[in-house]
Amino acid sequence: MRIDVFSIFPEYLAALDLSLIGKARQDGLLALSVHNLRDFTTDRHRTVDDTPYGGGAGMVMKPEPWAQALESVHGGARPVLIVPSPAGAVFTQAMAHDLAREEHLVFACGRYEGIDERVLEWAEGSFDVRPLSLGDYVLNGGEVAVLAMVEAVARLLPGVVGNPESLVEESHSDGLLEYPVYTKPSAWRDLAVPEILLSGNHARIARYRRDEQLRRTARRRPDLLARLDAGSLDAADLAVLADEGFAVAGGEVKRALPPVSDPASSHSG
Repeated sequence: MRIDVFSIFPEYLAALDLSLIGKARQDGLLALSVHNLRDFTTDRHRTVDDTPYGGGAGMVMKPEPWAQALESVHGGARPVLIVPSPAGAVFTQAMAHDLAREEHLVFACGRYEGIDERVLEWAEGSFDVRPLSLGDYVLNGGEVAVLAMVEAVARLLPGVVGNPESLVEESHSDGLLEYPVYTKPSAWRDLAVPEILLSGNHARIARYRRDEQLRRTARRRPDLLARLDAGSLDAADLAVLADEGFAVAGGEVKRALPPVSDPASSHSG
């Protein structure tokens, strides 16, 4: 896969040289280049912004530097142009899988009040333009979002993650949050690993982990349950969901009782 990133702060993207993404670049699994948008300006001040038409606070990124930049990386195929924006669709794991199948991704890191809208309209002639957001909040620029999206996509490429099976049981891989995980020692500060994980009974362990996925999702992200294929849920799944106050109605998983509090909801998972 080829990835090109444009930013006025290319040093912000230095983290892409680290960890698995950095190794993937070194191993030739990922061709990733970071470009300085100011290199595509023509004035001595290397200006990339100007005041907005119609008035208002802040500055808007000028269209011509962006056009010059995007033309510099456009090849024969039609690349996907990703524009991080709080006005974009929310980025999901499903999108990461879709993007991992593309040959060429281009990321445009906006700053200030954003990029002149005409850039996106113009780019649609040569790019598959996708404004995307990390969530319902605003950042100072697109660089943080690009770091997250590139990592989410690149780790799905063959050979990037050492054990591909680890990608299968992650949060959101099957529409549910990941089950809790533990390691040695089996007893730590008066807290014990669940006995079933020490049993060696793989069928019971698999059932336990599935139950914990359903419980955690019901307590922390109940909105995800509505997206599940209700027809794929077995009797044990339905029993766990019933304990958490959910039931299948009209072919969808819906809340039937008040929510159950999750004592571990403040922990990462």
